[in-house]
Amino acid sequence: MLCISYVEWGQFSSVEYQWKKMSLKVLILGINGFIGSHLLEQALLTKKDWTFAGLDLHADKIRNFLTDPRLQFRRGDICQETAWIEQQIQRCDVVLPLVAIATPVTYVKNPLIIFELDFEANLKIVRLCVQHKKRVVFPSTSEVYGMCSDEEFDEQTSNFVLGPIHRSRWIYSCSKQLLDRVIHAYGVCDQLSYTLFRPFNWIGAKLDDPHNPALGSSRVVSQFIGNILRGEAIQLVAGGQQRRSFIDIDDGIEALLRIITNEQGCAEQRIFNIGNPKNDISIRKLAELLIEQMQSYPKYADMAQRTQLKSVTADSYYGKGYQDMERRVPSIKNAKDYLNWQPKTDIETSLRKILDRLL
Repeated sequence: MLCISYVEWGQFSSVEYQWKKMSLKVLILGINGFIGSHLLEQALLTKKDWTFAGLDLHADKIRNFLTDPRLQFRRGDICQETAWIEQQIQRCDVVLPLVAIATPVTYVKNPLIIFELDFEANLKIVRLCVQHKKRVVFPSTSEVYGMCSDEEFDEQTSNFVLGPIHRSRWIYSCSKQLLDRVIHAYGVCDQLSYTLFRPFNWIGAKLDDPHNPALGSSRVVSQFIGNILRGEAIQLVAGGQQRRSFIDIDDGIEALLRIITNEQGCAEQRIFNIGNPKNDISIRKLAELLIEQMQSYPKYADMAQRTQLKSVTADSYYGKGYQDMERRVPSIKNAKDYLNWQPKTDIETSLRKILDRLL
């Protein structure tokens, strides 16, 4: 197989044609998920000449858009709708395979389903994009950096540091990392047009169901809101001293729209951290902010005031296969330089937006 370098491939007219097109047809697999539903909503509002095809098991988060003539929605499973998916890939310009399981409790309790869905199912989509010469915008993850010790995680220079095999929590990170490497290899050797984006703790409305009482079933903001609403103590793994950089979903979607638009090939064969380094806070501080903000809603003020913070071990909360990282802060230099993007929303405003919509 002849491998063509990025510089050589950049001379091909297909890339230039793609960003000069007046309209795009975008295929979103997992369109009813957190990112997919917000992307559809913002794109329908701002990209009037785009059309969409979408697949998901459910449609509750996108129900307001199902009658829009620019959307072709199919209810189904990514592992079963193979003929429909290939047909849509042939017809579209850009493919976003957003289907994945991204809850740590599942990494520990059912690691094989993570590998089968997050890696194997998505690898088939990537290979179809190679076969039909379609651009893929793939959601990597901040988790690929693992326990990297860098002050800021850089897409080009930071090492990926994962724990031992018996810590099955890392199968998600490893599955995503391997797909990153496969996509890059296809870009080098098979002229695949791609962009990888790495979300750093995107938060917003429609993230998870805060009413689901199962421990670890939701990501952290939804979990804590649910604890408060149910009158439960907020359980902080290892006291909640670990830190995360949270970013408002609207800021993240703005970056993603610029990646899809790919003006003048600005995102071609690049990797972008999409996060907000200014919103680097501890999980304990996140819990305290939510309790404080929920006290301003009269209906929930008493619940919030009574909420206690309880330190628990990682093994008791997630299971023995869990291992954590102390902090992860993204370098967003690539996004600033190539996408002319940077986040605008502080953590307090993001949490207020979530609560206003939920409560």
